[in-house]
Amino acid sequence: MFSRARPDLTPAQQYAFLRANPICPGMGRLHATGLVWEYRDKPTALSREYVMRITFQRGGTPDVFVKSPDLLELAASRPLPHVYHDPLRLCLTLPGTHEWTGTMRIDQTFVPWATTWLYYFEEWLVSDEWKGGGEHPDPDSGERYNRRVRRATR
Repeated sequence: MFSRARPDLTPAQQYAFLRANPICPGMGRLHATGLVWEYRDKPTALSREYVMRITFQRGGTPDVFVKSPDLLELAASRPLPHVYHDPLRLCLTLPGTHEWTGTMRIDQTFVPWATTWLYYFEEWLVSDEWKGGGEHPDPDSGERYNRRVRRATR
């Protein structure tokens, strides 16, 4: 019997899609098991510009980081909403729900999801109310990343 399920996209395919998509022009590195992609994002014409980094390991879920400006500084000692810690990265999917699968393109999912997150983050800076929906990750979940992933975020 033949399986008709589509195979996951490879890091090389994801990298090619990121390079070709005009909504996230940037630079990156492709390696044997994954990729790193950096680009600039601006959720609205009146927004500040953000330097973003996406990391992806074959078989995993992409992680999205804001490299600058520093989100903690912008939050002015308020706890950031809708993020994971250690390392600090955006909460864009609910784990275990299959909102994203390896057959989906990062440039068509995580890039626009990150832009939407930034839009709601800027609104939160003013209102102190997260209006972006979703479920907030438990800050005490104990989720830890290995050294290789933490190194990729630098």
